[in-house]
Amino acid sequence: MSVLTQDGVSSAQVGSADLKEIAVDVVRRAMQGGATAVEAVAVDGSEFSTTVRLGEVETLKESGSKGVGVRVFFGQRAASTYSSDLTPEGLRTMVDAALHLAKVTSEDPLAGIPAPEQQGKLEGDLELYNDDVYSLSTADRIDYARRAEKAAMAADPRIINSDGGSFDASVYYKVLANSNGFVGDSRRSYCSMSAVPIAQMEGSAMQRDYWYSVAMTLKKLETPEHVGEVAAKRTLRRLGARKVKTAKVPIVFENTVSGSLVGHIFEAVNGDSVYRGASYLAGKLGEKVAGDNINIVDDGTLPGLFGTSPFDSEGVASRKTVVVENGVLKSYLLNTYTAKKLGMQTTGNASRSLAGTPGIGPGNFFLRLGKKSLQQIIADIKEGLFVTEFLGFGVNLVTGDFSRGASGVWIENGELTFPVEEITVAGNLKDMFSNVSEVGNDLEFRGAIASPALRIDGMTVAGE
Repeated sequence: MSVLTQDGVSSAQVGSADLKEIAVDVVRRAMQGGATAVEAVAVDGSEFSTTVRLGEVETLKESGSKGVGVRVFFGQRAASTYSSDLTPEGLRTMVDAALHLAKVTSEDPLAGIPAPEQQGKLEGDLELYNDDVYSLSTADRIDYARRAEKAAMAADPRIINSDGGSFDASVYYKVLANSNGFVGDSRRSYCSMSAVPIAQMEGSAMQRDYWYSVAMTLKKLETPEHVGEVAAKRTLRRLGARKVKTAKVPIVFENTVSGSLVGHIFEAVNGDSVYRGASYLAGKLGEKVAGDNINIVDDGTLPGLFGTSPFDSEGVASRKTVVVENGVLKSYLLNTYTAKKLGMQTTGNASRSLAGTPGIGPGNFFLRLGKKSLQQIIADIKEGLFVTEFLGFGVNLVTGDFSRGASGVWIENGELTFPVEEITVAGNLKDMFSNVSEVGNDLEFRGAIASPALRIDGMTVAGE
């Protein structure tokens, strides 16, 4: 099993064979107990997190966790349990509990694991794991957070306080095994850093903003100084923010927030929402649902990205799925169960924790980039809004109605002029994606869902 050395280095690789044996043994035990199908997941992970505020360590957390979960089927009956006790007795107790529960649950004619011919995994190095993420000493990790905050605080005398600098790192190893003979494993690493400065000038309210960097290797992480400096610039840009009058104007969404808009499309093509009729895109396959310039892809095969995996949580090989092509809805995203519900085939998007039934998760779900830079998009606008942050949540997936609080910068004659706050932007997702007049060329992956900057016309900015 995985342990942490005194330097905080994970030795997860040492226990990889053990974890595979445990997952396979759980499947064997459940089948011997009479189950008709079994799926087992085993994980071993380590996490580190620290926050430094005004130069002093405010939080410091380091933890390791191991666990195994099992999902068993008796014909059309299913149940799942999980345990952090990986001793033979602990595993026996977990399996027995799952077998007992499955016998008394209600039948579901669509319950089951994927057929053997549906299963598989990507081969080769997908660049998801790097040893350097856990190579730093605790003191060095704290120093990353401290340097990010220090750079932000030193950027300008108007920066008077801080909500802190942070550094996080994690590694985990996962094994999936089932009664079809599938056994797959994957290893992943992650690190991130952020700074959140607070600024104020005379006669103005305090403002805060942030910047962060995320990567799977320290080599691709931005420097602490860069993170701090960008956080400072974003915070200073908000000083003197005010409301604007309610109007319909072009809105440019920064790529850090346009990803949230694309995330709503992911929710709408999620097989769970679709088969329940809880999505405005239900029943719309093959129909025009966005403008010609909207192309959205889910691709879990791209090396080195956050949504990449050799297989999904049911042992189906990750793949590329075209979701929207030239504005036409081409596919939903499905696991085995939702695919059966809709009379389709799984797209390899099953996602699950140790316990429970699989849900739907993204691979790398993104809107393809366009040709114009953010600066070129803004330069074409006589009067409009540049949105840099969303506040709250106000999306009705059934109707597509969208209304969220926002802040940003007002655009006049192609230039950013003054900061804006306490406003609401509203529209309908179908109309919004049909009225995207420009798609930026600044696609960046900071998570599994991403988008370049977008200009959308015809939306309402509600202010004074």
